[in-house]
Amino acid sequence: MEKVILYVDDAAYAREFLARPPAAAGGADVSEWVLVACAPRMTHRISKWVSHSARENWRAKWFAKVQEQLLPVLTHGGTPVMPVLAKGPLADLTQRLKLEHGAARVVDARRPKLGVDLEPVAPDVPPAGHSGWALPGAMVGMGALLVLANELSE
Repeated sequence: MEKVILYVDDAAYAREFLARPPAAAGGADVSEWVLVACAPRMTHRISKWVSHSARENWRAKWFAKVQEQLLPVLTHGGTPVMPVLAKGPLADLTQRLKLEHGAARVVDARRPKLGVDLEPVAPDVPPAGHSGWALPGAMVGMGALLVLANELSE
């Protein structure tokens, strides 16, 4: 039995991730889940239109939706869940949670994004879906343009 710190940024993807074989998703021998929700980032330009309290209110509502979707899955066997809303660098949060909860395994169930390197949650934990390289958007666009040109020429 072990504690697992689970990082999530998309509830639907996390549900799929947890449905995978136990070795990847955390296993059936979990004594406690620490659910760390990483809210989507807002651009710095949004501050012109939305107040700080409105942004925090939106983050709280997003966090409640994530909990609503994931708590039934995580508490299935009566396992306790401690929800945490991430703020600040994730590596620092992981270090603080490990100090609070003792030895705990860290599982990164954040949705991988094409062309974007996710912030590492800990030095020894690779980001979810990390393949070691990322395609720049221009490369993807050029590939799509070449495929379209090839289709039109036939």
